[in-house]
Amino acid sequence: MRHAKKRLQLGRFTSWHDATIKSLAKNVVICQSIKTTLHRAKASRQLIEKLVTLAKANTLFARRQAQKILGEHKLVNILFNEIGPRFAKRNSGFTRIISLGMRRGDNAEMVIFELTEIKKKEIKKIKQDKTQRLAASDDKRAASVVDVEGQAEEKTIEEVKLTPAPAIKERPAKGKKPQTKFLGGIRSIFKKKSDSL
Repeated sequence: MRHAKKRLQLGRFTSWHDATIKSLAKNVVICQSIKTTLHRAKASRQLIEKLVTLAKANTLFARRQAQKILGEHKLVNILFNEIGPRFAKRNSGFTRIISLGMRRGDNAEMVIFELTEIKKKEIKKIKQDKTQRLAASDDKRAASVVDVEGQAEEKTIEEVKLTPAPAIKERPAKGKKPQTKFLGGIRSIFKKKSDSL
């Protein structure tokens, strides 16, 4: 008898079910926030909570247990070096499920399944650094422009930007062809004998 063995089977065989849950766990470790169905999120929540608990322990045995589940050294390092320390003060509640509504097509309930403490990337700083680097490289760089006569001149980027580009001749617009009727070609194939007389 199957007493106290209830679980979300997800309509899969046991090996397929386990593979699905492990795949979801790997994606949560990598992305920290994924979009999935409600039943898949509920089914994989237990495994992810177990992984974060192992990461908090941070022992050799815990690393080996996580390696069994995740199967990749990079993911184990991310789990133990980045995710584990974030949850040092928490005892439970490492994940959350945020409802998104129903999926169009099969009407499955979609959710965002994520860790409760996500490391937010500093996008603004990255953008500022990029613009500063580009501005510095533009000032230093000089462009070589070849004249019509074949002589090369050294000019800065600003001078090249200020010089007008040669005019490009536009092609005249061709007249549109009249559209043929779709059934026009088919009617000639299926002519009645009375039409030909």
